[in-house]
Amino acid sequence: MSTNINHGHSGAAGEEPRNDDVSFETADVHPATIYWYLGALAVAVILSYIVCIFVLRVTTKIAVDYDTQPPAIRQEMGSSYDALPPEPRMQGVPGHPSDPQADLRNKIAADNAANDTTGWIDQNAGIAQIPVSEAMKIIAEKGLPGTPASAEKK
Repeated sequence: MSTNINHGHSGAAGEEPRNDDVSFETADVHPATIYWYLGALAVAVILSYIVCIFVLRVTTKIAVDYDTQPPAIRQEMGSSYDALPPEPRMQGVPGHPSDPQADLRNKIAADNAANDTTGWIDQNAGIAQIPVSEAMKIIAEKGLPGTPASAEKK
């Protein structure tokens, strides 16, 4: 079998083969087309921005035109009505007399003081208050009252 097959190539050796039925693109992308698309995109963005501004202004005007006036009682009370929220006020809002962080610090200090005090709750019944750390030591040594002693496994 011969390897000298003519594939429609009639040129000199070393030249690219040419075929009348096959064509190649001169360039993959035309820059002018990309610039036209970018220009159209920029115009669309600017137009949509203008439409958004128009819609915002129209809807704001409609909202202001159809907004109801506050009741007469609010107009009579003046600015003092608007200054503070109604009672009971939560801590931390303007007009509340105390600071929430100071209240928390005072509560923690009071709880710690109550946990560390010793005294009688009911002396006739024999109920006393002891510090929590002492109570934990006693429970660790003796166990909880009313629970049976640990049974040995057989």
